[in-house]
Amino acid sequence: MDLSKSNLSKTEFWDSINVILPKYDIDSVIKATTANPTWLHVGGGNIFRAFIARINQRLLNQGLTNTGIVVCGTQDYENFERVYKPFDNLSIICDLKPDGNTGYEIIGNITEAVAANYDIKENIERLNDIARNPSLQIISFTITEKGYALRDADGNLFETAAKDMESGPSHPLTCMGFIASLLYERFKAGMYPLALVSMDNCSHNGDKLKSSLLEIIDAWVGKGLVEKSFHDYVVDPSRIAYPWSMIDKITPRPSDEILNKLTGLGIDNLKSVKTTTGVFAAPFVNAEVPEYLVVEDLFPNGRPALEKGGVILTDRDTVDKAERMKVTACLNPLHTSLAIFGCLLGFTKISEEMKDEDLKALVTQLGYDECLPVVCDPKILNPEKFLKEVLEERFPNPFLPDTPQRIATDTSQKLPIRFGITLRSYMEQDPYVLPQLKLIPLVIAGWLRYLLAIDDNGNPFEISPDPMAGLFQNELKECGISYKMEGSVSGKLGKILSNENVFGIDINTTGLTPVIEKYLDNLIKEDGAVRKTLHSAVAN
Repeated sequence: MDLSKSNLSKTEFWDSINVILPKYDIDSVIKATTANPTWLHVGGGNIFRAFIARINQRLLNQGLTNTGIVVCGTQDYENFERVYKPFDNLSIICDLKPDGNTGYEIIGNITEAVAANYDIKENIERLNDIARNPSLQIISFTITEKGYALRDADGNLFETAAKDMESGPSHPLTCMGFIASLLYERFKAGMYPLALVSMDNCSHNGDKLKSSLLEIIDAWVGKGLVEKSFHDYVVDPSRIAYPWSMIDKITPRPSDEILNKLTGLGIDNLKSVKTTTGVFAAPFVNAEVPEYLVVEDLFPNGRPALEKGGVILTDRDTVDKAERMKVTACLNPLHTSLAIFGCLLGFTKISEEMKDEDLKALVTQLGYDECLPVVCDPKILNPEKFLKEVLEERFPNPFLPDTPQRIATDTSQKLPIRFGITLRSYMEQDPYVLPQLKLIPLVIAGWLRYLLAIDDNGNPFEISPDPMAGLFQNELKECGISYKMEGSVSGKLGKILSNENVFGIDINTTGLTPVIEKYLDNLIKEDGAVRKTLHSAVAN
C-alpha cells in the first residue's frame, strides 16, 4: 500500500497496522486553506512535521479550525520535490517510546509545499498571494540559528545579505530577505497585521528574527528601495509581532530501522533521501514522545486555539525563563557535550553514550552542578523535573536513533546560547564561582579538540558541518596547536576564546582561560587522552 491521499480511504488496512488517520476531510481543508490561508511555515524539516504540523492537525481533528498549513523553504528545494510532493504532502509520524513500542500517525494537513525559488515564478507568485491575504495570522519558522544570520563571526555581512540590501525586495537570496519581501507585499496590500513566530532554539528568538529583518528593511529604506512607512509598519506591535518561544522535541534524521519497520507493515513507496546539501529527509519522521512549545501570546491578527493543540501560551518573561531553562541548562548544553565527546570517543548513538559511566556523569554533573544553579524557575515547567526526564528517560531512550554527529552540526552557532549565557549569569550573580567551574570549560576545550578532526584513537574523522569550523581550525593551526604537539597550549588560546560571537562572552574575562588551556593540553597529549581527561574530570 502506497502512502498517498487516495489510499487513506482504505481505512481497514491502516487500522490493521495501528496507524492513526486524520479525522477531517483533507480535500475540504485544502480548499479552505487555498482560499484563506491562516498559517505559513518556513522550514519543512523534521521538527516541523513531527510537532508543529501536528499541533494544527490536533485542532483540525477537534473541529477547532478548518485550515491547514502551507510550508515553504528557501533552501533544500529537493526536500519538497522528493519528500513532499510524491506523497501528496503526507507524512507518517513515528513516536518512539522508551519501552520499544512505536505509535504511528499520518499527518494530512500540509496543504501546499512550496519552494521559495525565485527561478520558479509561479511559486513566488503563490507565496506573495498568501502574504497579501488578510486571513494570514501566522508565519512560523524552524530554520535553525544560522537561518537568521546576516553576518559572520567577525561581523562582516555575508555576500548574499549584502546583495539583498543592495537589490531590494524583488529577488532576495537570504531567508530574511525573502521574509522581508513577503512583509512588503502584505504592507502594500493593506498593512494587515501578522505574527512572525520563530520556533528555533535561539535565545530571544523573536528579537533575533526582528533584528535581522530590520537590518535588511532599513537598508532598503536608506537606499529609497521601499517607503519609510514600511519600516514603521514592521516595528508597530499592533501590526507585526515577533513573539518569543521555546520549543523542545528531539527529532533525529530518518532511521533505516524505522524505514524497515514501516515497509514491513506493508507501506510500499517509502524511502529516505539525502539532498545535495547533505540533508537527510523522508516521508516519515521518527521522534521522541515528549514535546514542549511555550509561546508568547502575541498575535495581532488573531490565532487558532493553539492551547488546545498542546502549546503553552504565556507572557514574554515566562517564555524567557522556560527557554533559558531548556536551552542554557537542562537539555541543549548537555546534548552538545554528548555530541562533542561522543564523536571523539567513537559513539554513534546518544542512548549508547548514556550507558557510558563517564559521559553520563559528565552531563549529570554539568546539568545539576553547573547549569541549574543559575536558572530561574519558569513555574510552568519545573527545572529539576525537566532535567530528570532528560537524563533518565529522553537521552537514554534506546529506540531514538539520535547521533552525536547530528547534534554536533553547527556547534559554533550553538555555543553562545548553550554556554555563554550561563557564564554571563555567573559573571552577574556570583563571579567568584566562575573559576571553580570545571565541566563547562572541559566541554569548550573538548570542542577545540574535536576541531582537530582526530578521534581518541588517533584516527582522522569527518567533523559535522559547521560554518565556523574552518576559521577556528585555521586559528588553532596559526597558534601552533595540533594533536600530540610539543610544548604547552598555555597562553595560546587568548584570541580564540575572546570571540564573543561564538562563545557568547569573552572567556578571557571569566578567569577560565587557563582552565581550558590545561584541559586542551591534556586532551591532545596522546591516544586515549580524551578518555583519561574526561574520567579524571568527572571523578574528582
